[in-house]
Amino acid sequence: MKKTASLAMAIALFAVAGTSSAREGKEIYDTKCFTCHAAGVAGAPKLGDKAAWAPRIETGMDAMMVTVIKGKGAMPPKGTCMDCTDDELKATTQYMVDASK
Repeated sequence: MKKTASLAMAIALFAVAGTSSAREGKEIYDTKCFTCHAAGVAGAPKLGDKAAWAPRIETGMDAMMVTVIKGKGAMPPKGTCMDCTDDELKATTQYMVDASK
């Protein structure tokens, strides 16, 4: 029983440690995505441009995540954030969507 409790505690600690190191969407945008999305490079929708983001937002988060992960047009896979997790990419996409509604 003590081994089970110890194992459960270790798993819980690793889970907490894993989530605390996750980067926030704004942080990733500010270090990776802004390069194209601030200026609209190669047709990238500018952060805050409601008209440019509206059709993308209408497709839904799942469709946007396919584009983010695989890339599209001039946008490379993961938008150059090759060390980003899918959850971090989703948080970053959500940050950009929220800023562009």
